[in-house]
Parts: sequence; structure tokens; C-alpha cells
Amino acid sequence: MSSNIAIGMYSGTPRNPWSYQKVEQVSRDILTSWLTLDEITNQLNLFHDESQDSYLVGLELATRMAIEDYLGMSIFPIQYKAYYGAVNQAMGMQTALDLPEVSQDFRNTAGTVINSVGYWNNDQPPIFVKLASTEYFYDPTGNKVIVNALPNNINTVMTNPLVVVYTTNANPLAQYPVIKQAALLLLTHLYNNRSNTVAGGLQEIPFGVAQLLRSYKPLVM
Repeated sequence: MSSNIAIGMYSGTPRNPWSYQKVEQVSRDILTSWLTLDEITNQLNLFHDESQDSYLVGLELATRMAIEDYLGMSIFPIQYKAYYGAVNQAMGMQTALDLPEVSQDFRNTAGTVINSVGYWNNDQPPIFVKLASTEYFYDPTGNKVIVNALPNNINTVMTNPLVVVYTTNANPLAQYPVIKQAALLLLTHLYNNRSNTVAGGLQEIPFGVAQLLRSYKPLVM
């Protein structure tokens, strides 16, 4: 470990435990379709039947969001806000801030974009201050933000005074046929089962959604 990396909960190399304390979704696309109506109606054998199109659009959105959440993968860009506590931080030292979600670079487009890094200061009442973009950089090898030097006036009373806002862009895995087939299977299940209760016992579909997606679910050490 480099000597200029802070020792403690924000140390540069370890990722366990995670240094973030809370994460929120700031924005998410809930309008753009991923699966086309042709793909959906072909899957459901609803040829020349447009009477359920609006319902199918809603199912497609639910399916896409479920796949994104299961894989931790952005099919369309998602913006997050991660909060970090002030415990054990080393003021004036280089600091690593783990990010909860990640996406892959694709066609010369960064998978993860850091929108802002900021903190609440010691003023009364506290004022939120954004760091200049030259004061931090994104580490794609560890999915972290490295802050060159933490300011000396970070609020030590607030629970989580450090805040990172970032966007995970569309992941190339979203276009893999196996991912889309898993989505179509899930959508078919939602279409055919419109209640969370059924007669008899629930059974897993052989070689179903989980099996198709398992290889693409990231393992983070």
C-alpha cells in the first residue's frame, strides 16, 4: 500500500468493509423501452393483437428494472448518491471512497462517470461544498473515487458529511442475447402470473431466469 494512502476505514486497497454508509438512486430512466414490442409479442404469441400494448410496456419496464437490480447492471444510465462518514478519516491525506455500483466501459464511453464529490463543512449551519474535479479521480480497477487530500473543515458532527454523485452508463452486457432471453422469460412469467399467490407449490422453471443470468452477476472481492 502506498504510504500516502490513509490508513483506516478509507484505506486505499481493501474493499471489505465498504467505506460508504448509505446509497440512494438519484435518477433512473423509466420511459425508454429496452425490449421491443415485436420481441415481446413474439415471445407471448400475441400476433396481430395490439389490445394489451400499454400493459406490455409496463411489464417491459418492470422486467428491465428487475434485471438491472439483480445483476447490478445499468441497461440505461442510473445516477447514484453515496454517503461516507467522517470516522477515522485522515484530513489532508489521500482517501479512497468505494462506490456501490459499477458499469463497464463501452465503445470509448466511460462506464462510470463521477458527477461530483463534495462535503458538508463546519459552518453553522453547515454548507455543502463541491470539490474541483482536479481534486479527485476515478479508479476503474477498484471502482473507487480517490480524493487527493480531504479538506480540513469537513463536518465531524454530521453522520455522513462526504457525498459522491455518479452515473453508471449503459452496460454492453445489456445487448447480449442471453440477457435478453432471460428478460423475455421473466416477462412471460409476469404476464402469466398476475398475482403473488398460486394454487399448489411454486416451482423454479428448469434452466430459467437465474440460470441464464448467473454467469453475468458480478463477483466483487
